Amino acid sequence: MAEAADFQGTRPSPARRWLRRTASAVLGAPLLAGLLAVPAAGAAPAAEPAKAPTGSRTVAVSLNTLSPSVPAEDDTLTVSGTLTNKGKETISSAEVDLRVGPRLSGRGEVDDASKRSAYVPGVDPVTVGDKYTVKFPKLAKGISQDFTLTVPVDKLGLDDPGVYQLGVSVSGRTTTTPYEQVLGIERSFLPWQPEASDSRTKLTFLWPLIASPHVTAETRSDEQQTPVFTNDDLAKELAPGGRLEQMVSLGSRLPVTWVVDPDLLASVAAMAGKYEVESGDTTVPGRNQAVAKQWLTALEKVVEDGKVIALPFADPDLASIAHRGKNVSGTLSHLQNASAVAATTVETILHVKPSTDFAWPVNGAVDSSIVDVATSAGAHNVIARSDSFRETTELPYTPTAARPIGGGTTAVVADARLSTLFDGDMSRAGASTRAVQKFLAQTLALTEQAPDNERSIVVAPPRMPTAAQAQTMARALEGLAGNRWTQPSDLVAAAEVKPDPRATSKVPRASAYPKKLRAQELPTQAFQDIRATQGSLDSFETILTQPERVVTPFGNAVNRSMSTSWRGRSLEAQQYRDAVRDYLQSLTSEVQLIEKTDVTLSGRSATIPVTVQNKLVQGVDRLVLRLTSDNIRLKFNDDGSMAELPVSIAGGHSQSVKFDTATSANGRAQVTARLYTEDGTQYGEEMTFTVKVSEVTPTVLLVIAGGLLLLVLAGIRMYSHRKRAVASDTADGNGDGPEQPSDPTPDTGPESGTPSGTGEKVDR
Repeated sequence: MAEAADFQGTRPSPARRWLRRTASAVLGAPLLAGLLAVPAAGAAPAAEPAKAPTGSRTVAVSLNTLSPSVPAEDDTLTVSGTLTNKGKETISSAEVDLRVGPRLSGRGEVDDASKRSAYVPGVDPVTVGDKYTVKFPKLAKGISQDFTLTVPVDKLGLDDPGVYQLGVSVSGRTTTTPYEQVLGIERSFLPWQPEASDSRTKLTFLWPLIASPHVTAETRSDEQQTPVFTNDDLAKELAPGGRLEQMVSLGSRLPVTWVVDPDLLASVAAMAGKYEVESGDTTVPGRNQAVAKQWLTALEKVVEDGKVIALPFADPDLASIAHRGKNVSGTLSHLQNASAVAATTVETILHVKPSTDFAWPVNGAVDSSIVDVATSAGAHNVIARSDSFRETTELPYTPTAARPIGGGTTAVVADARLSTLFDGDMSRAGASTRAVQKFLAQTLALTEQAPDNERSIVVAPPRMPTAAQAQTMARALEGLAGNRWTQPSDLVAAAEVKPDPRATSKVPRASAYPKKLRAQELPTQAFQDIRATQGSLDSFETILTQPERVVTPFGNAVNRSMSTSWRGRSLEAQQYRDAVRDYLQSLTSEVQLIEKTDVTLSGRSATIPVTVQNKLVQGVDRLVLRLTSDNIRLKFNDDGSMAELPVSIAGGHSQSVKFDTATSANGRAQVTARLYTEDGTQYGEEMTFTVKVSEVTPTVLLVIAGGLLLLVLAGIRMYSHRKRAVASDTADGNGDGPEQPSDPTPDTGPESGTPSGTGEKVDR
């Protein structure tokens, strides 16, 4: 019966319709609820509320100071920091404790301890004692509280020398967890070496003075060639508190090896005199001469007894050159030139003789092509890093930095763990303190790896450290001041240390080069742009009477175009190269041909003048002006359809060059004028004009026509006069009137058959 009700054309009864609707509603309710619970297609899922930190991550602990960094037996350790309640509940009965753990064995354990974030009972250090705690009645959510713990070192339970884990924890109660528990912890390290070790590691710390390019290729036309800067940002780095000022002032009291970019010195020296700064479409006078002079004076005093390593001028990107530029003609010669001028620049400005025997690829990442490029520029030592130059054998210790890699070249392998400790934001006190203590811990653990095997270690920090990074590095080195387990060395000495025969000396393959670094390299197009600019510069140089005024600033700008500092700044790098090219083009266009209108030649020979203008301040010479004609009937100097004449023009003047021409027929000829250098290289744009050749000019034709007209008029007058004379003679023969004495005698008589008399003019 129920099925029959659904047959086509059959209407169900009202009772049945109500029953079916009710059943559908009951059965469809769960399905509808499920559909409503599922997000619509394409709709974003509802955002889940952020979970508040719980357990030992509830409170963020920051260790802002730890003093002294390397305590002695009779010292008092002071630890200060900040607590921040990140949870959703107020913490009551909060207590801050200092914890000291067992001695760590080896560099690996130091790394493992620094990676832990949560509290691990039985693994983390134990508290020193209730006597050395700080208590807070409550810590409100989202609120920070400062703390300071002070503990005599002899109460820390330190035994044998080595690295001890140090921690600060905060415990307390919440409404949810009314029992006491650790709600936050931060770890650090405490190097313990009360007396100097018998065996100490030689430590070389590089102190880089490198900056991004700030000087353009443009100079003013005055005698001093006032330089033009892209901006005045370099002054901010040189001013008190600035990055470069901090590097000099902090480095002045540290045993470091100065690694200097000569371009930075040249730029600051330029700033110390008269300079200008780009401002929109114009320039304004620079006003930071005092800052530049003060910085140079301070640096000169600091390095007079120190070791200075001079990188190639403008710190060229060796990896970019090796991977993308070396096959572009001229690139390697630019690198060699940058290396050649490095020593001269440093000696001239700082009055010290630097070592130019070192190359420093980005992050110390090397492969065979990078080594080849570095050595082609004259370097015999390549500063690498251990995360690139990995050990192939399981050495139980960190080997000495120097590694012979063949061909008389040494790889000076910096320790990656020590070198990268100062990366990142060091402006936060907690991060800075953590880096300092880990640096000290790692150097002590390194020394303890093989106390009877004295080694030489190199630290290569960030290439352009921030002021905060510089301050952190200085604090780390100051912690080693007692020379308890290290002794300072310099980079030249580190490169000459006898290498460890067990250490790897195999240069990594090209495929091992980090992809992240490769993605930041200058593109091949950059080196092609540089080649084009250099080609224009070479042509321009040959015609100048004072080429050094152009070659030096542009040569430096070309080197700056290859700077390592352009990594990650591809657009700015392109803009810099374009600006160098555009300015060079503006200079070369100052020597040009003046546009010439069409020329009309009268007669079979004439002279065509072509004017060359020189708007440069200096004179130009060794130029050739060439004229060519597309009509073989127009010849120059009786020599053919092409002629050349030398051009030499003083600065700010023009010269008219005259070409003798000859033609054998009337007509038109298209003449092309173009400048060339003496070696036949085209210079500037060509100019074309039309020469109209006509043996008789319109003016001459007009004169001739006028003369003919006068002759015709004179003939008409004579004819009329003769006619009147004939008529007068006829009248006299008929007795019509007397003979007029004024009438002329006829030139001719009537024709007759008799011969003419002697002397008579006869019309034929």
